Amino acid sequence: MALVILPGLNNLIDDISEEKKLPPQVVEAALREALLKGYEKYRRTFYIGTKDDPFDEEYFNNFDVGFDLEEEGYRILASKIIVEEVESEDHQISLMEVQQVADDAQIGDTVVLDVTPDKEDFGRMAASTTKQVLAQKLRDQQRKMIQEEFADLEDPVLTARVIRFERQSVIMAVSSGIGRPEVEAELPKRDQLPNDNYRANATFKVFLKEVSEIARKGPQLFVSRANAGLVVYLFENEVPEIQEGSVKIVAVSREANPPSRAVGPRTKVAVDSIEREVDPVGACIGARGARIQQVVNELRGEKIDVIKWSSDPIQYILNSLSPAKVDLVRLVDPDGQHAHVLVPPDQLSLAIGREGQNVRLAARLTGWKIDVKNSHEYDQDSEDAAVAELIEQREEEESLQKEAEKKFEAEQAARAEEDARLRELYPLPEDEEEINEPYEEEIVTSEERTR
Repeated sequence: MALVILPGLNNLIDDISEEKKLPPQVVEAALREALLKGYEKYRRTFYIGTKDDPFDEEYFNNFDVGFDLEEEGYRILASKIIVEEVESEDHQISLMEVQQVADDAQIGDTVVLDVTPDKEDFGRMAASTTKQVLAQKLRDQQRKMIQEEFADLEDPVLTARVIRFERQSVIMAVSSGIGRPEVEAELPKRDQLPNDNYRANATFKVFLKEVSEIARKGPQLFVSRANAGLVVYLFENEVPEIQEGSVKIVAVSREANPPSRAVGPRTKVAVDSIEREVDPVGACIGARGARIQQVVNELRGEKIDVIKWSSDPIQYILNSLSPAKVDLVRLVDPDGQHAHVLVPPDQLSLAIGREGQNVRLAARLTGWKIDVKNSHEYDQDSEDAAVAELIEQREEEESLQKEAEKKFEAEQAARAEEDARLRELYPLPEDEEEINEPYEEEIVTSEERTR
């Protein structure tokens, strides 16, 4: 059989391996699969326009590609089973034919034969198909490598370098570790920080947000500068007490991209200490603010409030509105987690924050709905009456929800009961098998007793 020439085969695999940052054995496997697809396409061309195409999905499973590095080419090889009478020439070979060259051959043995087509057009067609298939296979291998390398990273924060810009996204180069090749990651517009200056080759800390498992054009990794996980990572790196476990971050509320340009990015961090003698807030701020300043610098001047977490919701809500001074916190609806916070008139704007940012972040941090009220104008009776109406409305909605769930469960039970009744009247084949199995076992048992 003819050898199909592949000029430069010796260097081809190494060149592709270096260019695509893939192991040579992975490139070789992809090339072998691509060449085999070229042979498959060549075979299928003889049946174009006919209805008797004999090739199913598994038809070419016994075919392989053998490389000849000295001659710089390859051959198509087929593993065939020795049989008495041949039914498929692509999968079987007669015993008589094999015994002409191997006397000890037996039925059931497998032989590997060179089945490379002699026709000249095979090489041209195989080459054109191989180029397309190989490119796809290499992309698939790169995607798989990225998934395996980044999906289970213990540290989700990476150092990224700006490569280029596509529409509103920043394309960055990231690596999973020292000595590992760089791959591209996309930083979408919504995950960028307004104070960042993204210029070519600038480096940033980014949070690995997603590893895409679907085929797509462009980077497969999505990173973020706006994710709260980045703040947690930066504090863990700067505060030894967090690394040691004596201080822990309980909750983070972040607004990295405020709805208005008049408002800057801001984050609230709730911390607690395992040891009484350790001040969690002071540990995170550091001497003269040195530790928190490092975090602020990495986030390009983002405002960060570190507050002490408390199991007491009143104290926790009070702390969360820092730096505003609070007169009183009333839990007007504990079940619905609704609180009224009373502050002096001069603290009202500070407690609410510009465009409501401070109270909005405090509500996210604590999980409570917080209404900030002027303590000098607060009418408790009218406020309680308004809250009572809200509680009644909430309880009514919850009651309707429970009734709907009960109705749904009753309908499901009735449907299941009706299905069971119909299966008794009109059993399905699998039901009859289940019924017959115990009967057959009983017959076998009776026969054994008779013996």
